[in-house]
Amino acid sequence: MSLDTLQEFIAAIDAAGELVRITQPVSIHLELCEIADRVMKQPGGGPALLFEHPLLRNGARSEYPVAINLFGSMSRMALSLGASDLDAVGARITKLLDLKVPEGLMGKLSLLPRLLEVSKFPPRMVGCPAPCQEIVWRGSEINLDRLPIITCWPDDGGPYVTLPMVISKDPVRGIRNVGMYRVQQLGPQHVAMHWQRHKSGAEHWRTMAERGEKMPVCIAIGADPASVYSGSAPLPPTVDEFIFAGFLRSKPVKLVKALTCDLEVPAEAEFVLEGYIDPAEALVTEGPFGDHTGFYSEADLYPRVHITAVTMRKNPVYATTIVGRPPMEDFYLGHATERIFLPLLKLTTPEIVDYHMPAEGIFHNLVFVSIRKQYPGQAFKVMNALWGQGLMSLAKVLVIVDDWVNVRNPQEAWWVALNNLDPERDARFTMGPVDVLDHSSRSFTYGSKMGLDATKKWPEEGFTRNWPPLIEMDQVTKARVDELWPTLGLGKR
Repeated sequence: MSLDTLQEFIAAIDAAGELVRITQPVSIHLELCEIADRVMKQPGGGPALLFEHPLLRNGARSEYPVAINLFGSMSRMALSLGASDLDAVGARITKLLDLKVPEGLMGKLSLLPRLLEVSKFPPRMVGCPAPCQEIVWRGSEINLDRLPIITCWPDDGGPYVTLPMVISKDPVRGIRNVGMYRVQQLGPQHVAMHWQRHKSGAEHWRTMAERGEKMPVCIAIGADPASVYSGSAPLPPTVDEFIFAGFLRSKPVKLVKALTCDLEVPAEAEFVLEGYIDPAEALVTEGPFGDHTGFYSEADLYPRVHITAVTMRKNPVYATTIVGRPPMEDFYLGHATERIFLPLLKLTTPEIVDYHMPAEGIFHNLVFVSIRKQYPGQAFKVMNALWGQGLMSLAKVLVIVDDWVNVRNPQEAWWVALNNLDPERDARFTMGPVDVLDHSSRSFTYGSKMGLDATKKWPEEGFTRNWPPLIEMDQVTKARVDELWPTLGLGKR
């Protein structure tokens, strides 16, 4: 099922019995976050929430309802992409890439753009006014205080747009980029754009700033769920996120020209903030912000965006999320990326069987990887390969285990790893880039990483003792107890 709008997604969640409507007035200043945080900590991620009467900072009721935790469960994440489960999406990519793979690293890497080359679902342009432009604010009409932009945590620098699609264009190659960067409201007509230095949007800004050119930027809020997700996906810079979203939903994304800048935006978006960045202006203070690490990230200097227009549907719903101490909604967005991009990771590292980033590792701090070990030292080879792969280069701790280990079960993965490790022999340390939000690194964005080889050791690796077999019951006894079980009064097994 292809979902074309945010409100279709909400209706589908409601039909599945996973939506709770909050009719009680709730403040967008901290209260909404506290409610959502408690729900997200429930088993399985809790239900999606629709706050029908949010209160603005001045105490007035918002004109627009607020939706949160829409992606916050395995079932809703799969629903957002029109799939039975997330592995089904990865299977589509596997089939897409089931081609004659060239020999050598560069040959394999050349296949990565195939998502772009073979896509049958490029974005489709529609004429103005699109649904997202049914209502337009310009000039003095622009007042971001009328939008239910939430303040998440007590020490945040201000209200934040937390589930945006930030749209920019490479000024050299003309390739569009859609990123999910947090956006701090600075006032009625200005926001601060937090894009980390390794993000494509930041690269576009640096290039235009060097030229002394104003940079157009649009911030879309709420659209078809595949497009919202694609803004968070770690795509190569040559792949347009809206093309990828079209592939995911097996249907083109409809785009329309923005009204005040030379960019295209989702025609079915709930809200669009259009604007520009002037490189002649000084950077502004953005933050602090209660981040997905569970700690506050410090205030820093980022560019100011001048809002030139706010467009919206006639009866829009404001979509948002919160991040903080895990697990949160962003875990499920990250888990989708983990499942969807496994086939691409296997292109350059084919011995990988599976990998998993548990919620407690907040994506980059801990990655379990199972491999099909075929020669001594292979675990260390895989570590180095992963640290050379895009955002996987930020992984702080890699734990490599054998192929039979279920890495999606952290308890099993740690049980095997801690049994198999000799710390001095099996740990490897290296230096490199680390996540901007890592407050423990020795310097900003630079620090150490650790790899742990928790695979079965081979004689060639200097292990001369007997490696013990795993404890397992024989199949005959298992089958006999399976027959007996319903008669034992012990409940479901």
